[in-house]
Amino acid sequence: MIERLKRLRARYEPAVTRILLLGFFVTGLVAQFVKPVGDALQGKVFLGGALLSLVGYVLYDSVKDLTVSLRMPPRRQVNSRELGGFVSEAFSARTVEISFLGYTGETLYNELYHRLEGLLDDPGPTRHVTIRFLIPDFGQSMTVPSMVGPDGMPLDDPDFRRRLELRCQEYDRTLSIIAERLTAVGRVAAECEYRVYPGIPRDKVCIFNRELVLYGLYDVAARTMLRSTDPEFYDPKGYRTDLNVWSQEGGDEAKTVITTWNKHFDDLWTLAANPSWRQGTTA
Repeated sequence: MIERLKRLRARYEPAVTRILLLGFFVTGLVAQFVKPVGDALQGKVFLGGALLSLVGYVLYDSVKDLTVSLRMPPRRQVNSRELGGFVSEAFSARTVEISFLGYTGETLYNELYHRLEGLLDDPGPTRHVTIRFLIPDFGQSMTVPSMVGPDGMPLDDPDFRRRLELRCQEYDRTLSIIAERLTAVGRVAAECEYRVYPGIPRDKVCIFNRELVLYGLYDVAARTMLRSTDPEFYDPKGYRTDLNVWSQEGGDEAKTVITTWNKHFDDLWTLAANPSWRQGTTA
């Protein structure tokens, strides 16, 4: 209904505005030269008002086009370091739902941690929070992340995978504890859950309140070295990933993309398994 009203306004606003301006112009002229009308309106400067209305009528299209040209276009791409603004905007809603598909989710975790902590002191309008992280199953053999072997070939490294798994386990534990504290206080019902998918971290997707999607591709060939004496590892850097922005303001195409990603994530989430450390076992 709101979108329909916006379309109707955009369609009829120019015509209505022109009619009103032209009406003011004609009324001013009549009031200037027809004494009974002028006396009835009790005006002394109708001609000036009429001329101003005529100028406004003539310039209306130019002013309207200038306004449109100066309007800031929606941002099409952002860096992962800018996730904080999207998190804050999402938490301005009564019901907050944030979904992540990617690597470890470290960049998003840092923003969520501070935001959830803030709800303990001031929940604002937020009353329900759902956070879902879908990450690779680091308990399985992987080509990325992995050790860089001879000729650049990936070599699975269980120790490196385990290090990443422990990091995600700590993220999950921290956010879950805050969610439990929020729920216990009673003003906000919150839940946070991690699940795992088979495969390598290729896509990075953040979905905010089911109405805004950020999507990008990890640099799967990115390398890192923990210490100078250590070997190199294939280890995508999420904070360097550029993300395309799809919002409801982007029109029908953007809305279709958002709907598709919501369904895709929901399907992946349904098929995903609980990580071993959520089942009370060790990898």
